Amino acid sequence: MDVGLVLQTDPPGAQVVERMRRAEELGFTHGWTFDSAVLWQEPFVIYSRVLAATETLKVGTMVTNPSTRAWEVTASAFATLNEMYGPRTVCGIGRGDSAMRVAGRRPTTLARLERAITVIRDLAEGREARLGTGPDGEPAGDPVRLPWVEDGHLPMWAAAYGPKALAMAGRTADGFILQLADPFLTEWMVDAVRRSAREAGRDPDDVAICVAAPAYVTDGTPEGLAHAREQCRWFGGMVGNHVADLVARYGAASGAVPAELTDYIREREGYDYAHHGRTGNPDTAFVPDAVVDRFCVLGPPEEHLRRLKELRALGVDQFALYAMHDAVDEVAVTYGAEVIPALRG
Repeated sequence: MDVGLVLQTDPPGAQVVERMRRAEELGFTHGWTFDSAVLWQEPFVIYSRVLAATETLKVGTMVTNPSTRAWEVTASAFATLNEMYGPRTVCGIGRGDSAMRVAGRRPTTLARLERAITVIRDLAEGREARLGTGPDGEPAGDPVRLPWVEDGHLPMWAAAYGPKALAMAGRTADGFILQLADPFLTEWMVDAVRRSAREAGRDPDDVAICVAAPAYVTDGTPEGLAHAREQCRWFGGMVGNHVADLVARYGAASGAVPAELTDYIREREGYDYAHHGRTGNPDTAFVPDAVVDRFCVLGPPEEHLRRLKELRALGVDQFALYAMHDAVDEVAVTYGAEVIPALRG
């Protein structure tokens, strides 16, 4: 099981680079960042520095979207990094939550996301693609390609929660990103992705499974657990944005999405993206302790190892550790010393 580190590109950018460099030394295989142009610094500039400072670490977006960047620009950025440093990038992509909404726009449609996955991958790997979209949603316009790309390789991993998005990930993407670490929901969603892949004539095992969630190591005391919950409660609010979209689409009692995912947002009143992904977010008070415990990985090192082994048994290939709390370096070091070696051993 791979373990990745997820950071926000808060200034100073040099600190992000240094933390990624140390992550490689500690045994992390992937370095991920958010991609929201208004809220954080430009990730692709930082990726170039990270790749130059490391030898094997793979970097990628968790996640970009098809609307804030033109598809050929995204493909060219990834392909350039791969030409300079070898095939060490992954494009995580979704509909666009904070990146779109903070700019006053709505997340894109699943149909547009699915097309973008195919087009970006084709361009980044040196194949032709049509960038236009006809009235029926089909590709249109003259085909283009990046003539300087040779033997390109760019895995496209799709973030998803709802039935239609999970089906899209299974039939189209190279990987699936699930932003929560609840074993019950992980099993339900992984099964949906694999079923879709099988129906599309693909080998389900060819779709990489990545669970991304905050992890906070505690001393095993009630006080330590309470502090960890407060440091990670923001995550339930972030996931709640996506859940609210699902409830609006499918209804709270439709059965299309498990109640274990939707019930907790009943008290949700709104969300200010000025606090997005931040500890102490005032808009996440509605998130109960039980949801923090289910969605995140909290406790002493042995509890982290137990949960990750449980996820691995469900087919998860990577756990991507969201490090947005007051113990970023301490948790990374503990993972490097105790959790990652035990997973590999």
